[in-house]
Amino acid sequence: MAQPELQPGVKIVFLIRNKKTFGYIVTLTAAACWGTSALFVKLVLTSVEISPLSLAFWRDLFTFAAMLIILMIKQGSAFLKVRSGDLIWLVCLGAFGVGIFHIFWNLGIKLNGAAVATVQQSAMTVILAVAAWFLWKEPLNARKVAAVFLTFTGTVLISGMVRNRDTSLSVTGLVVGFCIPIFYASFSIFGKQLAGRYHFLTILTYGFGFGALALSPFQFFISHPRPVPEIGWLWFLSLIVFSTIIPFSLYTHALKLLDASIAGILIMIEIPFAFFFAYLFLGERLSLLQFGGAILITTGVLLVSCFEKSRTMGA
Repeated sequence: MAQPELQPGVKIVFLIRNKKTFGYIVTLTAAACWGTSALFVKLVLTSVEISPLSLAFWRDLFTFAAMLIILMIKQGSAFLKVRSGDLIWLVCLGAFGVGIFHIFWNLGIKLNGAAVATVQQSAMTVILAVAAWFLWKEPLNARKVAAVFLTFTGTVLISGMVRNRDTSLSVTGLVVGFCIPIFYASFSIFGKQLAGRYHFLTILTYGFGFGALALSPFQFFISHPRPVPEIGWLWFLSLIVFSTIIPFSLYTHALKLLDASIAGILIMIEIPFAFFFAYLFLGERLSLLQFGGAILITTGVLLVSCFEKSRTMGA
């Protein structure tokens, strides 16, 4: 029996809804993949005798190689051409937003755990709000100030400084906890100068390439695991594929289907995914104070994100 044909207006509504639904699915899948990042980093660090600095270098180098191959196959060598004036932004994006960020990210997971480091990373949204006020004179209203206060308080609580008697370890974890979102935010700050000019694969390829290049001089002064056990290779390649290449690609595609503000809020589902993976596979548990800190940070991030969403809708 033939299906009744939809009217043109109904078709448009149906397609729009399907497009948004697909965008939600793509964004949530990207969040789930990003939620595995801390898990795989932790598994690599526990199965292989490798330092956070060395792991950051090899992750960036392997990702650069994979991105370069994908770029050449999908887009061709023409997409490697960039303006000479943009090289400084690409170098800074790679060195600070990729290379140094991954050092602190790995160190944060080693010191604070996978779940805690993921929440600390999410504070990037609040850091960006402050940076936008300082660099681009964007308004810093009461909601953003409250978000900064909540995020700062939450970072102190979740780092364990209040309950941990080992003050030196807590201070180290706290400093690393603040550095994670700061350097993570630098990716967006420098990327803002490049947005719209280049394909996302071009930016990522140069970013990971310069990230690996920035960390390469330090590799002569640290030890590297030889040989790497098979299980170590499994976790490392999973980190490259499932926690880096796939989520970056999915999220970039989602931005074509959804408003950036909506996608930015949805991607925060990475936090409960990371908690779930850390609980299930690593046996990590948060204390009540740390859980409270996680709620404060998440609330602060939502304050900024929801404000940006409402401002965009009202524009």
